[in-house]
Amino acid sequence: MTHVSFTAVLVLLAMLTTTTAVAAERAFLFATFKGEASPMTEQVYFATSRDGRQWTALNGGEPVLVSDLGEKGVRDPFLIRSKDGRKTYIIATDLSMARDGDWTRAVRASSKSIVIWESTDLVNWSDARLVKVAPDDAGCTWAPEAIYDEAHDDYLVFWASTTAGDDFAKHRIWASRTKDFQTFSEAFIYIDRPQQVIDTHIVRDGGRYYRTSKDEKNKTMIYEVADQLMGPWQDVPGNTLAAVRGHEGPQSFLLEPAADGKPATWCMLLDYHSRGAGY
Repeated sequence: MTHVSFTAVLVLLAMLTTTTAVAAERAFLFATFKGEASPMTEQVYFATSRDGRQWTALNGGEPVLVSDLGEKGVRDPFLIRSKDGRKTYIIATDLSMARDGDWTRAVRASSKSIVIWESTDLVNWSDARLVKVAPDDAGCTWAPEAIYDEAHDDYLVFWASTTAGDDFAKHRIWASRTKDFQTFSEAFIYIDRPQQVIDTHIVRDGGRYYRTSKDEKNKTMIYEVADQLMGPWQDVPGNTLAAVRGHEGPQSFLLEPAADGKPATWCMLLDYHSRGAGY
C-alpha cells in the first residue's frame, strides 16, 4: 500500500467472505484512500489480508469506488456492518484536496455532508449518496465513523467539525443518530475538550466501549473506556498510547475473539503521518 503523509487516512477491517468453486476464503477487508496526488487518489481503495498484517491491493491497485458528488473526492472511508449483518456501509469525508489545495478553505468552508455507499455482499455497491449531517455553521465534516448503540438500538455516527460560533477555532467531535444511514438526527456535540480533538474511533469489547481520539495540541492519543456510548468516559489506566506521538487515524479490529478463558486479541493501526511512514 502507498504510504500517506497527509491528514488522517482511516481504515476499518471487516470480515469478507468470497466463495469459489474450490473453497470459501475468509479475509480482512481494508478500505482507504491513497493521498492527494490526483483526484483519483482521493477515492476508495480496497485491500485484503488473511492475518490482518500483510495486505494485498484489490482491483489492480485502482480505486474501487469513485465519487462524482459534492467535492468529487472521498477521504477517510470507514466500513461498518449493520446490526443484522445483511448490509455493510461505507461512510467517508466529502473532500478533495487534489482539486483545491487550500487547507484554510477546507477547515472553514468545505462540505457539511458525508458520502455513503452500501452493499449486501462487499462486491456490489450502491451508487454514492451525499447526506448532510453537520450543523449549518460547520466549516468541515471530517473522518466520519459509526458504531451500533445497544442502549438506543441505532447507530451513533460521529465526525470532526469546526464551526463559525468560535470562528472555526478548533475541531470538536460532533455526532448524529441513524437507524438506516438514510435519515439522521440533528447534530450535537459529542466530545468538546479545551484542545482540538479529531479522528475519534470506538470499538466494543467485553460489554464495554473503548474510545481513541487524537489530541491535536499535544499530538498524542486519548484513550478512554465507558459502559455506555454517552458516557461517562474515563481514561484507560496504565495504557501505553499516551506516550505515542505524531500519529493519528487510530483504527482497531478484532484478530481473535475471546475463547477458552483467554481474552480477545485486538490490533490497532495508527498513521505515522508526522514522518510520512504510513500505517
